[in-house]
Amino acid sequence: MPHIVFDSKIDLEDFAQKFSPYVATEPYIIKLNDLFLSHTKKSVLVPAVAIDEKNQQYLIEILAKDEKTTIRLYPGTDPEKTAGVKMSMGCLAKMIQTEFPELCISKTNIAEFIQ
Repeated sequence: MPHIVFDSKIDLEDFAQKFSPYVATEPYIIKLNDLFLSHTKKSVLVPAVAIDEKNQQYLIEILAKDEKTTIRLYPGTDPEKTAGVKMSMGCLAKMIQTEFPELCISKTNIAEFIQ
């Protein structure tokens, strides 16, 4: 399962306020249009669209725990793990790093998709 883990917890409420929709057209079409913050403010769901060899709609989940923040595919959706899906997760990671430049990626299995 593709994932990205940052070395500390981020303020998801702050990230939600700063979030703006993202669209890429090359090399794949990627859309991250919205963000939904949980009531507990410990998780976020981002509806995503990736169009590469397939057209897929799915959810990306961001979980903020005590010592880390994780980006993963929401278990309730099960897209095929194509390059476009992995790239959408990398785009979201880059958005987080832009807002929180002090964060470092401590673990990932999709490093080649994080620009």
